[in-house]
Amino acid sequence: MSAKIPVSVLIPAKNEQANLPACLASVAVADEVFVVDSQSTDKSEEIIKSYGANLVQFHFNGRWPKKKNWSLENLPFRNEWVLIVDCDERITPELWDEIAQAIQNDEHDGYYLNRRVFFLGKWIRHGGKYPDWNLRLFKHAKGRYENLNTEDIPNTGDNEVHEHVILPGKVGYLKNDMLHEDFRDLFHWLERHNRYSNWEARVYFNILTGKDDSGTIGANLFGDAVQRKRFLKKVWVRLPFKPFLRFILFYIIQRGFLDGKAGYTYARLLSQYEYQIGVKLYELRSCGGQLNTTSTPKSAAPSLTQEIQQTAT
Repeated sequence: MSAKIPVSVLIPAKNEQANLPACLASVAVADEVFVVDSQSTDKSEEIIKSYGANLVQFHFNGRWPKKKNWSLENLPFRNEWVLIVDCDERITPELWDEIAQAIQNDEHDGYYLNRRVFFLGKWIRHGGKYPDWNLRLFKHAKGRYENLNTEDIPNTGDNEVHEHVILPGKVGYLKNDMLHEDFRDLFHWLERHNRYSNWEARVYFNILTGKDDSGTIGANLFGDAVQRKRFLKKVWVRLPFKPFLRFILFYIIQRGFLDGKAGYTYARLLSQYEYQIGVKLYELRSCGGQLNTTSTPKSAAPSLTQEIQQTAT
């Protein structure tokens, strides 16, 4: 495909030298590409410039907005449509052909893309990991990421990861998959999920304390796939033995065993991840977000301190 597709690609990044070459090569057909970096210390900047992408530095204020919403508000996109791609994702030529057709349809303001998640070199097709729908292609003036009120929790990163795009208009679903494969090692998987579990613990805490979820995509058993997951999460957070249940659900009920050794390893890691979330939730509820203390320290954020005190009464 020789002609550039009138789409602006947004790639959030930080120290992604292992993933950037394949990612940038897969979006080269786009009219413009922005990589929004967080002061990487590896060779990311050199790689980004070598592919002719626009490099923008993001300086996080520690609260809100995070990287993607900041980019949607501030970058000078010259196209109506934006495609958000993480560094460990690839857009296939077949998906680009479909995108080129989809953006000509005035009926939709956005499209969900399905992801194939690869782990230890294998496509994790079972365990509930596929299909994995994400709203990534949309008219940039209309979509923004939800705020799940997790700003009080440190060490969660400066980028929206599990937040979803709120788009008032009509959305469609594309048929071809995007590929998700991190070329870094398991150390980085564990490091990343250590951060994610901080975020998830706060989300669990918000659900259990009945925090207002206005301004989010909401939880609806009869809504789209993402809203159904949110509804089920409200049930899930109240269940006992979640690490064990996470393994049983992924590996047995959702047939993760069909993905062989990679599926078993993934199931064990997800169970461990669920345990991390649980102990961090306990830390939030019992220790004011600080380990080995029985009273709320003065350094705790006022809003979090107040919520924990209200929960205890």
